[in-house]
Amino acid sequence: LTTTFCISMALASRGLRAHLQHSAAAKAPGAVVVRRPVQCAALHKICVLPGDGIGPEIMDVCTRLLTAAGKKEGEQFEYHYELIGGAAIDATGMPLPDKTLVTAKACNAVLLAAIGGYKWDSLPSNLRPERGLLGIRAALNAFANLRPAIVPRQLADSSPLKRELVEGVDILIVRELVSGIYFGQPRGFGTNEKGERIGYNTDVYSEPEVERIARVAFDAARKRSKRLCSVDKSNVLEVSQLWKEVVIRVGLEYPDVELSHMYIDNAAMQLLRNPRYFDVVVTSNLFGDILSDEASMLSGSLGMLPSASISGAGPGIYEPVHGSAPDIAGMDIANPLGMVMSAAMMCKYDLNIPKVAERLEAAVNAALDAGYRTKDIYKEGQPGVKLVKCSDMGSFLMNTMA
Repeated sequence: LTTTFCISMALASRGLRAHLQHSAAAKAPGAVVVRRPVQCAALHKICVLPGDGIGPEIMDVCTRLLTAAGKKEGEQFEYHYELIGGAAIDATGMPLPDKTLVTAKACNAVLLAAIGGYKWDSLPSNLRPERGLLGIRAALNAFANLRPAIVPRQLADSSPLKRELVEGVDILIVRELVSGIYFGQPRGFGTNEKGERIGYNTDVYSEPEVERIARVAFDAARKRSKRLCSVDKSNVLEVSQLWKEVVIRVGLEYPDVELSHMYIDNAAMQLLRNPRYFDVVVTSNLFGDILSDEASMLSGSLGMLPSASISGAGPGIYEPVHGSAPDIAGMDIANPLGMVMSAAMMCKYDLNIPKVAERLEAAVNAALDAGYRTKDIYKEGQPGVKLVKCSDMGSFLMNTMA
């Protein structure tokens, strides 16, 4: 297995549970199907949220492959399918039904594919699909979002940047996920003293919120190359001044980690100008949202990269970085690799079954080595590569488990 695409996040595997549950492909919300091999196997209960757009397509590839990889290692997965986002709105009128939350809290991890689409853009803000995502993150207290931005050697020529800039890039962005401007109050619409309509949001962080995300980032940096860059806008924002002050104070507990600071506008530029400068980056919810999407394009596609949202206790949420891509939904051209790698992260950090994660990573590397490329990572004229559909990629991945 090449080191270029292995998840190199280097956080200690939390192993929150040991003996849970398994199943494959029951798509209806609330459905549970268990397939048990003859041998005794560990069971892992997974809340599966296919969501919207291309979500069901990539989730199908992921769960089939996860089941096969688990069987190879004597592990089982029990999948509990629920609704979230636009699909939940259509069925229940709400982006995050109570039943979904109950199931998620009862499981050992959450696999989420994608949320949102043009269909629901005209809804009130509190009823849009994205509120379901924010809601489940908050309800599970998944405050730390871990987003690796790794450029596989097989895809260095697919990046929009020159190969010499991106080859060997291995960045971990640690984003605070349940506070900041996306959750701050007050928020809403109103009228100013001139009678003009206004919209407003509040970007707010408490010291404990900054401390806990800083410690996650310092711990990650300590297990990598011992370099951490904190990104803020402390030259103009009071909330960033507090952020920087707290990060510096926490940094005193980690004398072996080199701490640097960078303004968000400069960080956005340096991420394209000199991406290898970064190793671990810690930042707020809004800035992390922007930087992680920008960093994901270093590999050539949002479809390649996974993410984990963890709380330190209770189930984590594992999802690819990309969105729901409603314009290509149902066309069988989506890239399922980010979804598969999200499942690999789940196996490492919540389920403590690294051997299953290694099998998933090896399958992805084998597909890339064989030249398999979905449309988003296909570059015409490259020798030895072939344009394939989502289902073709899934079939190849499954064949690696034979």
